[in-house]
Amino acid sequence: MFAGLQELGVANGEDLKETLTNCTEPLKAIEQFQTENGVLLPSLQSALPFLDLHGTPRLEFHQSVFDELREKLLERVSAIASEGKVEERYKKLEDLLEKSFSLVKMPSIQPVVMCVMKHLPKVPEKKLKLVMADKDLYKACAVEVKRQIWQDNQALFGDEVSPLLKQYILEKENTLFSSDLSVLHNFFSPSPKTRRQGEVVQKLTQMIGKNVKLYDMVLQFLRTLFLRTRNVHYCTLRAELLMSLHDLDISEICTVDPCHKFTWCLDACIREKFVDNKRARELQGFLDGVKKGQEQVLGDLSMILCDPFAINTLALSTIRHLQELVGQDTLPRESSDLLLLLRMLSLGQGAWDMIDSQVFREPKMEHELITKFLPMLMSFVVDDYTFNVDQKLPSEEKGPIPYPSTIPEAFTKFLQEHRIACEVGLYYILHITKQRNKNAFLRLLPALVETFSDLAFSDIFLHLLTGNLTLLSDELALEDFCTSLFDGFFLTACSRKENVHRHMLRLLLHLHHKVAPAKLESLQKALEPTKQSGEAVKDLYNQLSEKLELRKPSPAQVAETPSMELTLPTVPTPASL
Repeated sequence: MFAGLQELGVANGEDLKETLTNCTEPLKAIEQFQTENGVLLPSLQSALPFLDLHGTPRLEFHQSVFDELREKLLERVSAIASEGKVEERYKKLEDLLEKSFSLVKMPSIQPVVMCVMKHLPKVPEKKLKLVMADKDLYKACAVEVKRQIWQDNQALFGDEVSPLLKQYILEKENTLFSSDLSVLHNFFSPSPKTRRQGEVVQKLTQMIGKNVKLYDMVLQFLRTLFLRTRNVHYCTLRAELLMSLHDLDISEICTVDPCHKFTWCLDACIREKFVDNKRARELQGFLDGVKKGQEQVLGDLSMILCDPFAINTLALSTIRHLQELVGQDTLPRESSDLLLLLRMLSLGQGAWDMIDSQVFREPKMEHELITKFLPMLMSFVVDDYTFNVDQKLPSEEKGPIPYPSTIPEAFTKFLQEHRIACEVGLYYILHITKQRNKNAFLRLLPALVETFSDLAFSDIFLHLLTGNLTLLSDELALEDFCTSLFDGFFLTACSRKENVHRHMLRLLLHLHHKVAPAKLESLQKALEPTKQSGEAVKDLYNQLSEKLELRKPSPAQVAETPSMELTLPTVPTPASL
């Protein structure tokens, strides 16, 4: 409590104890101690007895004076840090720190010492080491001081950042498994600016400040974790962190990050959920502008493009362009905008391989993707248009054209073997589901059972699909639709992929009342958790079971309802009297 006072020649509690132990007249010793160490103000001595008359303890008086002086001192330190020449003010603060640092462990004085350190751009290394070695001091010091400690202690900085990164990933996963199913409010609904206001991004932004070295450390952590886990949410955080610093106009970092302008432009596209022609040209300029010898930038750009929010925007724009090409009677290879979207999709999807191999080269565009797969998707769009037009014709003019029920074998093969084709194909299926196009959905659904890296069973796709299926909820009453959706798709992976099990339970929790009772009963049996199932699956299953139990009619309702007819007694007629 009194640490450091002796070094400054100020008497403390130990001195008083020693004095009282060795003196013959304790009262005189106490009076002398008070005189020597009290507030040395002549006019005060005559006023103190008034406090005694009012029963105010001297401790309370001295404490209030001390608190007031401390506040004044803190204000003065802040004023010194902002006035006069830079060299002069920092010299004053350094001198003040030298005089006061010995009191840093004294709780009442500690805020002043910490305030001085906070305003020093470079705290002496010796003092930083003392702070770092003491857990309580380290915890108490301002983030400005911690930055100076962290920049030379990557392991310590990693310990501070690690819980935040775990929290960030958990938040993303919780959103994907949210109990709310909606087309309007899904994982991709929040705007980029809203997402950047999240607790983790804000804390990391504050921890980094204007320190380029700390920023580089965080990026290295994100690259390492992305490589180790393949979790694409680290790519999202990489982009959000840069744009958060951009929002605060931290030019010290933004000007040295070669991805800044590219990310800024892409951020605007994500906000609009579309890449327009003007921004497409800008993005292409950044990619074409990567000079020889600077190819390593492609690693960071690919990570920015691997962000699910970027992939979502690029894929949605690709589907929109394909629809426009059908109307224009134009082939995919003739659209430069479409080719650029595919180029960026390819770069984003190849991020992990590029960073892992350290071979910084854009992936080669697969020729068949442009000449065969995309025209095939366009043919599906034409099939829909043809069928819809035929349905609107008067009955006598209708041709006997049933909706195509088969899918080309090549389509299934593309979804299995080509990553970009699979991504675009999945987004096309999400598109037709959102359009409530049941025929097209049932036609293409079998192709999803086996896809590249099981992308059709990824959390992001299943999150979007379950949300879109709410628009086709009335179809769940039909046996054929349920069999195709649940038995033909979801249940094929439920036993080997717990996330699929969870998403199917989410869907049924939301739409169980739409499913035919007999089918619902068989699904409930099929979805029963095993001993190996996680707590999340068991919890969802229990919720579903409770809801289904509530829907069951009570035994009283099931029992035969008594007849409401009353038996009337026979009334004799006049003739029988």
